[in-house]
Amino acid sequence: MENPRSILIVSSLMIVTLLFISVIVFDDKPYLMISMAIMVLTTIPLFARFELKQIQSKEIVFLAVLAAIAAISRVPFAPLPSVQPTSFVIIVSAIVLGPQAGFIIGASAAIVSNIFLGQGPWTPWQMFAWGMIGLVAGLLRNTAIMKNKYGLIGYGFIVGILFGWFMNLWFIMGFLGELTWPVFLSAYVASFYFDLAHGLSNVFFLFLFSVAWIRILQRFKEKYGILREY
Repeated sequence: MENPRSILIVSSLMIVTLLFISVIVFDDKPYLMISMAIMVLTTIPLFARFELKQIQSKEIVFLAVLAAIAAISRVPFAPLPSVQPTSFVIIVSAIVLGPQAGFIIGASAAIVSNIFLGQGPWTPWQMFAWGMIGLVAGLLRNTAIMKNKYGLIGYGFIVGILFGWFMNLWFIMGFLGELTWPVFLSAYVASFYFDLAHGLSNVFFLFLFSVAWIRILQRFKEKYGILREY
């Protein structure tokens, strides 16, 4: 378990377990406790890197700044359901900085943005969903898909849809409670517009700004020697 990537995978599995416990066992009531537990698990890969690779303070600050940008950028778009640049920031950050950074930025962005938009039982689910968007983007960053702009845009569209599908699981288990095919179908049909809006907003931001953002983040990374082994 000396590999931080292995620690990241174990942390992710533990978070999934917490999510289902929060719904099935506790009926979503202690969502703040679950959210804090997920935050602790999210930072485990960061501390693992600190122990194994000696992460620098400027690297922690850089991650915090990107998480803050991802979180705050969501607030002005709150009147537009599911339209926000948060996923875009998480994806481009993960492409430059790697899966661990993407996971941390994604999970942190959810809980920080909900300070302004409202915490609730949905918060830990959003933390995991955005964290996984960053994690997978980081794992795929050296593939032909991510090196191609249209492949990157396609990834953004797909994860925008999958984000909504994942959040539907929380809604069904937390509010509807009845796990039947008609219930699943009605919930997913009802969320179609919101899921599509998230996917298309990712396409919009990635198409217009991904090249510039990746170039800027790469410049920061190389100039200051930040997170080179992430």
